[in-house]
Amino acid sequence: MIDIKVPAVGESISEVTLVKWLKQAGAYVERDEVIAELESEKATFEVNAEQAGVLKPIGKEGDTLKIGDVVAQIDESAAKPSSNGSAPVVTSQKTTSVKEEVKPAAQAPVTAISNDIKATPVAAAIISDKKIDAGSITPSGIGGKILKHDVLEALAHPGRTPGKELFTRTEKREKMSNLRKTVSRRLVEAKNTTAMLTTFNEVDMSAVMALRTKYKDKFKEKHGVNLGFMSFFTKATCYALQEWPAVNAYIDGEELVYHDYCDISIAVSAPKGLVVPVIRNAESLSMADIEKKVVELATKARDNKLSMEEMQGGTFTITNGGVFGSLMSTPIINIPQSAILGMHKIEERAVVVNGQIVVRPMMYLAVSYDHRIIDGRESVSFLVRIKELLENPDQLLFGKDPVKALLEL
Repeated sequence: MIDIKVPAVGESISEVTLVKWLKQAGAYVERDEVIAELESEKATFEVNAEQAGVLKPIGKEGDTLKIGDVVAQIDESAAKPSSNGSAPVVTSQKTTSVKEEVKPAAQAPVTAISNDIKATPVAAAIISDKKIDAGSITPSGIGGKILKHDVLEALAHPGRTPGKELFTRTEKREKMSNLRKTVSRRLVEAKNTTAMLTTFNEVDMSAVMALRTKYKDKFKEKHGVNLGFMSFFTKATCYALQEWPAVNAYIDGEELVYHDYCDISIAVSAPKGLVVPVIRNAESLSMADIEKKVVELATKARDNKLSMEEMQGGTFTITNGGVFGSLMSTPIINIPQSAILGMHKIEERAVVVNGQIVVRPMMYLAVSYDHRIIDGRESVSFLVRIKELLENPDQLLFGKDPVKALLEL
């Protein structure tokens, strides 16, 4: 009998929560097969079988375990169960059926449902096709996943939650996860230990949207990734950070720590809560490299696959509440960083351009900053610089107006 113990996952982490058993008691598992999912205060990770054998779980889902505690045992002396002759045929038929059913889902837009909502491929395809608000669907799958049946129920009973009784007054209590506890502690710490202020501006997104419309197909064909807004905002942010280095710095005791690089944290709403994976040296990456990194990190966040290293060490954060419909907000600083940029919903509004009232796609921008290190002049100038770069995206090539650079002005 082999003991499977909780592995060490970081110097500062002493306990974890057993979130879910992926294999049941008595099941035969192969070596290195994933048997359980654990959650620390910073990330979710998997536990693998160290040898093949029959699984005997020790901990229960929801238990808090110390590093080194035995989470399960494996009887390696147990014989592997023999498969019966008809099994391969049945499996083959099921596999074919699933492949055929999933096929239309591959064509569903990635943006059909919010990043923090999980759904099977078939359910996602129906949601996209019928344009259903995924947030109004009651999931019945494991881990809160939306199944095909859930979507069909929502279509059959529009305007109310399927199966929900009227005038109920029930309450539900559930244990706060380690990740949620950490998020709560850090947000309160940010409010209590920084002199936080927020400055606002708005940006005309016409130029960026026109550029995306013109080049998105060629960009996808060339680089294999969509041309999104994040690459424009990240590029603009990196130029602005290098012009206003205090925004890219933080306080360490009685010292100010400046960075000649831009490690951009991107806030992602994951199933377990808000996480902020980091794009390293974003100032040195191309637009395509940034987009690829955003997709990679966002996918890992949604699948709870982010490592500790991928979530540590950012110098500045960008958060996009616009994907959920937010028109304006005051984002909270991701300590120990000194500032955070909030993107919002693009909305057509009447604006005055050259004395004429015109309709333009406008976005409100917000920068929350720590006034202990960043003065009002720096924060406002930083945000204005981002606005200028986004309204003139040709300057994103090297951060300057081409004509002024030519004339050395």
